[in-house]
Amino acid sequence: MALVVICGQPCSGKSTAAACLAEALQETESNPSVRIINESSFHLNRNQSYADMPSEKNLRGVLRSEVDRSLSRDNIIIVDSLNSIKGYRYELWCLARAAGTRYCVLHCDVEEPHCRKWNQERREKSEPAYEDRIFEDLVRRFERPDSKNRWDSPLFELSPSKDGIEKTSAAVIDAVSYLTKKVDSRTKDVKVLQPTIATQNARFSEANSLYEMDRATLEVMNMIVEAQSRAMGGPLNGVSIGLGLPSVDISRPVGLPELRRLRRTFIKLTGQSSLSGPAPAADADSAKRMFVDYLNRELRNG
Repeated sequence: MALVVICGQPCSGKSTAAACLAEALQETESNPSVRIINESSFHLNRNQSYADMPSEKNLRGVLRSEVDRSLSRDNIIIVDSLNSIKGYRYELWCLARAAGTRYCVLHCDVEEPHCRKWNQERREKSEPAYEDRIFEDLVRRFERPDSKNRWDSPLFELSPSKDGIEKTSAAVIDAVSYLTKKVDSRTKDVKVLQPTIATQNARFSEANSLYEMDRATLEVMNMIVEAQSRAMGGPLNGVSIGLGLPSVDISRPVGLPELRRLRRTFIKLTGQSSLSGPAPAADADSAKRMFVDYLNRELRNG
C-alpha cells in the first residue's frame, strides 16, 4: 500500500515519529496493516552498525532487503533509520515504484546542538546512544531531503525540538491523509508509483532465483544430514550432492542447528547482493554449487 521513509540526523526523534505515525494510521477508518523496519528489528547495535563504511553498507543492505521482501499493496512499511544518503533514499524509492505503491518521506528536522544534547541525555540514562566519533561523522555526512527530488517527494517535515512529536502534529496528520486517501481517476494530490516493464521483469527474475536458491540449499542440507545419519557418527570423506557437482568437504559432525544457521546466512547474503548486482543463479545446479562453495569455506574456517 505504501512505503514511508523516515529520515533525519542521529537522535532527532525518528523512532518516536515512526511510532506516532504507525499509531495514527492504525486509528484511521481503514486500519491498515503497518510495520516498522529498523535496526532493532534485527537486534543490531547502532555503534557497531555505523562503526565503518563496510558495516554501514551491510546495515543498509539488510534493511533494504527486508523492505523489498515486505512491500505489498496490502500494507504500509515504515523505514525507521537515518536514511541520510540521498542515493539510498533513491534505492528505496525504486523499490516502491517496482511494487506499485505510494511513497513519501517524513523528515525530523532538528538542529545539530539539540541532537547532540539528546544523544548525551540518552547516554546518561544508559539508553542506546551513539559514540561521539560516530555521532559527529553521521552528522557531517547527512544529506537533507529536498522535495524537488522525486525520491524525496512528497516530503512531510516535523520540528521535534520546537513542536515535539505527537499524533496530532501537522506533518503526521498530513502524512496519514496522504497514505490513506482513496485514489480514483480524478485524484491528483496522491501519486501511486507505477512499475516499469524493466522493474517488473527484474523482480520476477529475482523472485524465481531466490526460490530456486531456497529449494536447492534445503536439498543440500538434507543430503548432509542424511549422509551423517548413515555414517552413524563415523568419519565422512565428503558428501556427494550430484553428478558434476562439487562435494561438501566435511570432516567433523555438523549439527542441524549449525547447518540451518549457515543456510540462513547464505540466503541473506545472496539476497543482499542481488539488489546491487546481478540476480543470483536461477537454476538449481548453480545454486547448489554456490552453496557448497560457501559451506566448504565456512566449515574449513570454523
